Amino acid sequence: MSHQETSSGSTVRGSAPVVAAVVVSFNRRELLASTLAGIAAGVRRPDIVVVVDNASTDGSADFVREGDFGLSVDLVELGTNVGGAGGFAVGMERAVLTHHADLVWVMDDDTEPQEHTLSALLTAWESYSADPASRPSVLASKVLWTDGREHPMNTMRTRFLASPGQRRRAELVGGRPIRSASFVSCMLDAAVIRELGLPVVDYFIWVDDFEHTMRLSRDHDAIQVPASQALHHTKRFGGFDFDPGPRFYNEVRNRLWTYTRSRALKPWELPLYAASTVRFWTGTLLRSQDRRQLLDCLRRGIRDGIRAPRSNREALEGIYPLRSLES
Repeated sequence: MSHQETSSGSTVRGSAPVVAAVVVSFNRRELLASTLAGIAAGVRRPDIVVVVDNASTDGSADFVREGDFGLSVDLVELGTNVGGAGGFAVGMERAVLTHHADLVWVMDDDTEPQEHTLSALLTAWESYSADPASRPSVLASKVLWTDGREHPMNTMRTRFLASPGQRRRAELVGGRPIRSASFVSCMLDAAVIRELGLPVVDYFIWVDDFEHTMRLSRDHDAIQVPASQALHHTKRFGGFDFDPGPRFYNEVRNRLWTYTRSRALKPWELPLYAASTVRFWTGTLLRSQDRRQLLDCLRRGIRDGIRAPRSNREALEGIYPLRSLES
């Protein structure tokens, strides 16, 4: 494991919040190049970009280490692939504890920020309330596919039973209240991360962003900012209603962990989300071309979802020296 500073950029840190971008990457060097170019092309650049390389074998780490992106880049190389959940946990911890970020802007390596992606998020955050303590804990961009259509995989629902105050505050900054967001151009308040912890490393992939943003927004406002737009370079256009294959195991196990082990949901929300999940799983099984595989994933996911995930410190032992911000 190595930590390196590369490509020092020019930023002004007056009273403006310190913004750290966190990019998690695994074997997608060309897409990572688009992500970093998009960040660099923004009218507002982050003060630091933490790139977490998840044990890539395609030269991604060398590309970041040797590149000149016009950004301040902190490369964190992990010797083991700990999935998106582990990568974001490491990146957020480094952004908050090493770089003293006020705001953490997170994305995968298939995200391409646009010119005003970050500036629109910051404008909404700074204009949201005269009371800094009332600002949203989560601000999400509007995510588009490569042809400009809104990406169904990252379409967020308006917050159910949002209060009149939450709706009014969101509308005043051109946004809408939400309850969860994906880690595809999502800005998080570092103070709330300090209070409520990091993503759960053992989730590995899927549902980790749902659980974490739900946890951060349980008792805080969260909004989507349509003026902030980013491209998501997935191979296909579609949501989670396609046949997930072996990843259905992660869906089942991680949902069970969220509903039984997490502080993300309020008691009255739990039956609503659980019922929605059962409907989704049923529809997924009915549409699948390989129900035997999905039924096996369901069985194993339920079996492993009964056991609690490890602590983040235990999950990262020997991989990254996690200091604090435990979930």
